[in-house]
Amino acid sequence: MTTVPYAMNFLAFKRKNLLKQNFKAQVPNQRWAADITYISTKQGWLYLAVVMDLFSRHIVGWSMSRRMGRHLVVGALRTAIAARRPDGPQIHHSDRGAQYTSQDFREELARHDIECSMSAAANCYDNAVVESFFGVLKRERVNRVSYRTRDEAGADLFEYIELFYNQKRRHGYLGNISPADFEERSDGSFETVH
Repeated sequence: MTTVPYAMNFLAFKRKNLLKQNFKAQVPNQRWAADITYISTKQGWLYLAVVMDLFSRHIVGWSMSRRMGRHLVVGALRTAIAARRPDGPQIHHSDRGAQYTSQDFREELARHDIECSMSAAANCYDNAVVESFFGVLKRERVNRVSYRTRDEAGADLFEYIELFYNQKRRHGYLGNISPADFEERSDGSFETVH
């Protein structure tokens, strides 16, 4: 197997910013946004990659690891695909990190006919919706605890994402209902507040 230096790999994979800070979607699975954050534990960092459906702000896929490699984002994407089974035109938006420009990740997108969109260079506002989720996660949960182990942090993150954030946490953007309630009540014509 031949490895390609990152700079050459990235240049060969330049993608446009298809969202241009428009974080709205008309139907589920039309637009996904993704990013990575890190969580401190006494054992060291735990990295969390998430995939958010921009229709409902539902975290549809996520993956955790002690390493921040391409396997982390491929795992989150695969989890999202398995959970949602998307069909029809779809966009996956992320920053331009090496994980998202890796050949493994690009192949996974291609295998499922998902179009790639990437933020402009050095512009965190192009993925503000996921950055906002990470801010809420850290403010409401992570910064209130001191994790002894990565397993302890992982279990807590699972509980927060799957049992609280997706199912119960109200969003002003969604009319003060949870992502799960928003999707359940929506027939494709439900309007967001913004």
